[in-house]
Amino acid sequence: MPKVGVLLSGCGVFDGAEIHESVLTLLALDQKGATPVCCAPNTNQAAVIDHATQEPTSETRNILKESARIARGEIRDVATVKADELDALIMPGGLGAAKNLSNFAEKGTDCSIDPGVEKLVSDCLAAGKPVGAICIAPATLARIAANRGLKAKVTIGNDAATAQAITAMGCVHENQPVTEIALDAKHKIVTTPAYMLAPGPAAVYEGVRKLVDKVLELAAPA
Repeated sequence: MPKVGVLLSGCGVFDGAEIHESVLTLLALDQKGATPVCCAPNTNQAAVIDHATQEPTSETRNILKESARIARGEIRDVATVKADELDALIMPGGLGAAKNLSNFAEKGTDCSIDPGVEKLVSDCLAAGKPVGAICIAPATLARIAANRGLKAKVTIGNDAATAQAITAMGCVHENQPVTEIALDAKHKIVTTPAYMLAPGPAAVYEGVRKLVDKVLELAAPA
């Protein structure tokens, strides 16, 4: 039974992990008999957004504790998760992927990465373990890959500004519709646009299901 890291970034589309994308990832993994290992940085969110008004608040929230809501309490500090424990890793989207896993939302191509996130993702890439990324998360993945000198191919759909930033970081962007994936077979990277394009969860699930299937296929012993 493959073990797949699911790297969360909080709970909620505007300041954490996108809940539909995260739950649909867990559903697709469960349907394939894979064991998820949910993890997140154990630090405070970059910001907290009132999801009813979409306005910032003065609250402080911990990324790990918020992610535990999605993981039903089964959550680990990403800094304690080792690549050799996992067969693959998947990063759901939501603005937390670009605010909490990295600061891409603020800094763009000059973004920095949470140290625990960068180590786990980098170690998975170095070990040839498949890495999937959903929605805006491929931008953070592109920064990590570029930091390793990898010219990774990813998709975030067809948003021109984000695609240009990915290219500027030294990676390759491939336009894809919401129900499809981009495959970088050389680096075992799989990405899908999800709510960068999706009209609703059914379309998101098509892309996420294909991503999970491909990640597990790449993780299977030769």
